[in-house]
Amino acid sequence: MNPPRDVIVLGSGIVGLCSALYLQRDGHRVTLIDRLPPGEGTSYGNAGLIQVDAVLPIATPGIIRQVPRMLTDPEGPLVIRWRYLPRLAPWLLRFVAASRPGRVESISAALAALLARAHESYRPLLAAADAEHLFSPTGELFVYRDPAAYEAAKPDHDYRRRFGITLEDLGPAEMRQLEPALGPDVRHGVFSPDCLRVADPLTLSQRLADAVARGGGTILRETVTGIERGPDGPAAVVTDRGRHDVDRLVIAMGAFSKRWTAKLGVRVPLDTERGYHLMLPRPGIELRTPLLVGDHRFGIVPMTHGVRLAGTAELASLDAPPNYRRSRMLGRLAQRIVPDLELDGAEEWMGYRPSTPDSLPVIGPAPGCERAFLAYGHGHLGLTLAAVTGKLLADLVAGRDSGIDPSPYRADRF
Repeated sequence: MNPPRDVIVLGSGIVGLCSALYLQRDGHRVTLIDRLPPGEGTSYGNAGLIQVDAVLPIATPGIIRQVPRMLTDPEGPLVIRWRYLPRLAPWLLRFVAASRPGRVESISAALAALLARAHESYRPLLAAADAEHLFSPTGELFVYRDPAAYEAAKPDHDYRRRFGITLEDLGPAEMRQLEPALGPDVRHGVFSPDCLRVADPLTLSQRLADAVARGGGTILRETVTGIERGPDGPAAVVTDRGRHDVDRLVIAMGAFSKRWTAKLGVRVPLDTERGYHLMLPRPGIELRTPLLVGDHRFGIVPMTHGVRLAGTAELASLDAPPNYRRSRMLGRLAQRIVPDLELDGAEEWMGYRPSTPDSLPVIGPAPGCERAFLAYGHGHLGLTLAAVTGKLLADLVAGRDSGIDPSPYRADRF
């Protein structure tokens, strides 16, 4: 094992926090730097689910036929802004290439290797952060109003089963035993029992940050303005508050990572999948089970402070203004599933999912920079894969065999 180092982690979202904690467990001295307080970026607005069934990538065979709909259907689960299309074209070409059947199989195997360790990787971190109570084994329930949508989803569910995922087909009565709030038009369901619910994603991040601080880590609220390079990689991080010498550097800045990776001479096709949610502080119902609406591909999830509707996404630039119609749309669609849901006081939100064309994160050393490591590009699975990413990253920094083949996540795979 390599000796303890001074490690700067750029990014205090859920991936950066879990990485920092695992590095601390190896004795490294960690400094976290972010312009926002811990967990208040994209990690704030996720759906609060540990989705160990998510072995299917976004790009699957036939995805190219769906692109026209992405450009024209305002209620689609994934849309593309027309004006961003020219800039997105290189990413889309790689996206389509990743949808080849053989490539989908290898991507799913790489996702499954991480997902299989998602639960166990969180356990020591939750214990250190006194955050076990935020996780509960509720499972998640895929629901369908439209029989055609249910039939269309069967191949995807069968595909998940082939990778060892437990799924149970439920009829109307069985679904309502799990979730009495479902409306009468919901006709089909598929229950995934091994998924976990996180009651409050922000509190989880804050508890993890407190654990970093108790472990001797330093958390700086500063804006990164530059990375100075030396002969073998990064030499210093420059912020609006000063200059920080680098021994080892981890870039875990989510959708904002691409710029800083490029400063190290590494080009990764990372783009922005903007996610929206609608938070309902007074939902008017007691929801028991997280619901995944298969007809429109978004979640209805109970949380500590209400019910969150999350999952819609659009491909657009980091600087494009939010389109909160995407959030408000979720309210209308959710009431078709849970008719008694109240929308009064709804709070709109948008965040930036860091998405790669092949749905795999970037985890590992920066090519050509032996002192820099990368941990980003998790798309919809940042919360799910944060802890296992931190563990794998710490193993790579230590030169230790993690039991996971790291090659599918390397930055130069593109």
